Amino acid sequence: MPSLRTALLQTSGRPGSVAGNLSALDGAAGRAADAGAGLLVCPEMFLTGYAIGDEVPRLAEPADGPGAMAVAEIAVRHGLAVLYGYPERESGESGEAGERIFNAAQLIGPDGARLANYRKTHLFGPFEQKWFTPGERPVVQAELGGLRLGIVICYDVEFPENVRAHALAGTDLLLVPTALMRPYEFVAESLVPVRAFENQMYVAYANRTGEEGEFDFTGLSCLAGPDGAAVARAGRGEELIVGDVDRGLLDASREANPYLRDRRPDLYTSLL
Repeated sequence: MPSLRTALLQTSGRPGSVAGNLSALDGAAGRAADAGAGLLVCPEMFLTGYAIGDEVPRLAEPADGPGAMAVAEIAVRHGLAVLYGYPERESGESGEAGERIFNAAQLIGPDGARLANYRKTHLFGPFEQKWFTPGERPVVQAELGGLRLGIVICYDVEFPENVRAHALAGTDLLLVPTALMRPYEFVAESLVPVRAFENQMYVAYANRTGEEGEFDFTGLSCLAGPDGAAVARAGRGEELIVGDVDRGLLDASREANPYLRDRRPDLYTSLL
């Protein structure tokens, strides 16, 4: 059975400095590769920093922009896939930059290929609602290492409908780049493992940490398994944690847990 060793980078990097964050990513990717990881998950808005305020329009770039190219070089150099958050500027049909900006996350494969790009569907708070347009695709997936990976961003995972949609679409490992702030520690400590259990999947929840502008991020990144246990858990500071996504455990857990089989969708029409 395939397994995918997954590393989660917990950091706030250098807000406003793309070059500084790419340098930090290069170092973290090297450490993750040395630990045998095939995937590195970075926090929400990792490329630029989260609390960048009026700098959002200047630092936003298209999905195939210079940041993506730099991340692809890092992925190839270290031989692992990288999931990173960034502000995405929409490109028009002619390739010209558009006005809409999304809070996005992109998955780059170990060969440098762009595997998936997701736009946050549920925007949190005045800062995000001021600068970003909500995405419209709730389920974005890619294949890696014999597993089906899905992507949501931070607040999205707090909506059970989002994660259940991924479960029904066959997501094995849900990647969640995050900027969870105080006083919402219970999301990382309790909600994320429950989401993994009730949807029978792994959830990789990679958070920012420390003070950044007006925000105080909680850390507590975790890789949660389908049994609801934390395979790996970070503390409050900067940290790289590593854990295995085990296909055999996932299959056995899904066989034993009847949640998805026992659903009665005909009773849930009022949710639509």
